[in-house]
Amino acid sequence: MKRSALGGGALLALALLFVGLTILFDHALRGWRLDLTQNHLYSTAPGTDRVLKSLREPVNLYFFYSEKAASQVPLLKAYGGHVREFLEELAARSNGKLQLHMIDPQPFSEDEDRASELGVRGTPMGGSGGTLYFGLAGTNSTDGHATIEFFDPSKEEFLEYDVVKLIYGLANPKKPVLGWLSGVPMTPSLDQQTGQMREPWVIFAQAEQLYTVRPMDPAATQIDPDIDVLVLVHPKNLAPAMLFAIDQYVLKGGHIAVFVDPLAEADTSGADPRNPMAAMSADKSSNLQPLLGAWGVQYDPHQVIADAKQGLTVALHEGQEPSRHFGILGLDTSDFNRSDVVTAGLSNINVAMSGFVKPLKGASTRFEPLLFSSNQAEPLPAQRFAMLFDPATLRDGFKATGERYVIGARVSGNVKSAYPNGPPTGVTLSAGTSALKSSVKPMQLVVFADVDMLADYMWVRQQSIFGQRVSEAWANNGDLVLNILDNLAGSADLISVRGRATFTRPFERVEALRRGADDRFRSKEQELEQQLRTTEERLGQLESRRNDKSSLILTPEQERELSRFQDEKLRVRKELRNVRLSLDEDIRRLGTTLKVLNIIVVPAFLAAIALLVVAWRRRRRVQRALARDKS
Repeated sequence: MKRSALGGGALLALALLFVGLTILFDHALRGWRLDLTQNHLYSTAPGTDRVLKSLREPVNLYFFYSEKAASQVPLLKAYGGHVREFLEELAARSNGKLQLHMIDPQPFSEDEDRASELGVRGTPMGGSGGTLYFGLAGTNSTDGHATIEFFDPSKEEFLEYDVVKLIYGLANPKKPVLGWLSGVPMTPSLDQQTGQMREPWVIFAQAEQLYTVRPMDPAATQIDPDIDVLVLVHPKNLAPAMLFAIDQYVLKGGHIAVFVDPLAEADTSGADPRNPMAAMSADKSSNLQPLLGAWGVQYDPHQVIADAKQGLTVALHEGQEPSRHFGILGLDTSDFNRSDVVTAGLSNINVAMSGFVKPLKGASTRFEPLLFSSNQAEPLPAQRFAMLFDPATLRDGFKATGERYVIGARVSGNVKSAYPNGPPTGVTLSAGTSALKSSVKPMQLVVFADVDMLADYMWVRQQSIFGQRVSEAWANNGDLVLNILDNLAGSADLISVRGRATFTRPFERVEALRRGADDRFRSKEQELEQQLRTTEERLGQLESRRNDKSSLILTPEQERELSRFQDEKLRVRKELRNVRLSLDEDIRRLGTTLKVLNIIVVPAFLAAIALLVVAWRRRRRVQRALARDKS
């Protein structure tokens, strides 16, 4: 009785101890997390942590998620759980600055009206599935708001970037400032040939709607410190003072987008209505040396990429038969860096007479390609394109190198000044200032070896509807440029948040077994199918002889041959079915093994350990009891 009472008291004490430790750990270890997932799905990037720590005022996040509607689609249900857990993780790391609200909008409710008001769109599920809401809205203290209309599972790897970008935009509601320096007429200007005002390029007009765009004078000697992104389009014959100002801007950690070109068709400098040949013979190349070299980028302004695979069919002159132009390229998804946020969601980009860039050997910067040519490309001298009347002549002597050339790239890291000996001749510094020799903050650069990709005729159609100018995009050139500006206009911490591994993981072991089974059985399957076709052909021949009125009745030997072929046909069909079933035999065996392990072996193993522990404790108690009796 005493042992029983003692055992019950010990169990009660252990229970109380367990509850006490749980409460203690709940308070003492609050905020402690351990991410054991293979791809660290619940570990945020360092840039994300810095963005969260920089929040000065609270930001409200409203996660609209129709759980019942999403449960009809297993992929959405799993992804919805991942998004919810990720948002909870961000809120836990924000020290109370992120106020997360989970909302499951019901039909005809105020929550549904709230979702529509904030810009989260509902997707009808069909039948009686109702409407699916799966988006995020955020608000700040100044009544600003931003929205992710719908969390697309295909963009799962950019979940962290999209959410952190929304948070950063709400915490920094001021429009970013773009310094825009262009060597081609992108802004509204007077057309010297027609004498009429020229409309701004569509991409420039779109940038003005989203940012504070500050056009820059090429003769300027400094860059305003409040410029968030410097955009250089066709930087041609820039003065040493401007080149030095750009150099110093980059060394301070500036963000910069550069568009150079070996042959910019949009360059109208030197155009003379009285002499059309003058414009064709004018130098239309641009360069940014010595700056590109100092930033670790190699670029040849005299080479144009010709691509036999991605060349578009065009007619250069009125009345000319359209033919494939190796210099005007239509790039598709196979030519994009799918792991970079600025190119991941695009489908087609058009470029014309573009050059290419390479990482400079020994450079300290990180070079990440964004756009490629195909492997059926070759660099050709720019002169071959300058006065080209027949695109078919580009085929003469063309020989693909098998290399994929980089048309656009992202470059980042610390760099040295392109002017290590101080300002160039004729440039003086203001009193009290000194020239930087190396980076104070890492540079963020996006460089493209094409300018014409920005021109309207490469990606939009213009039409007038009731007197209003309407632009209809037929390529993603504008989306690419706005993605780049949006990305560069954020902080360096936001830019550092790249695509992560996906939450959904394939059954790699199962896929390996399936591929192995295919390799083992495919040849046998093809052999049997060939035997089946041969057998059916012989059967058809014998049957035709039987039905032919002009032929005699089949002999007993022919009847036996017919019967044998029929039996052979049945045998081959049966063996073929068995082979096809064998394709999944290893997978079924793996499933059975896992079930046995999970249902029988593991529980049995744990039970055996428990029994051994119980037996060991009982033996210890018996030994102690015997020892007391002896004493």
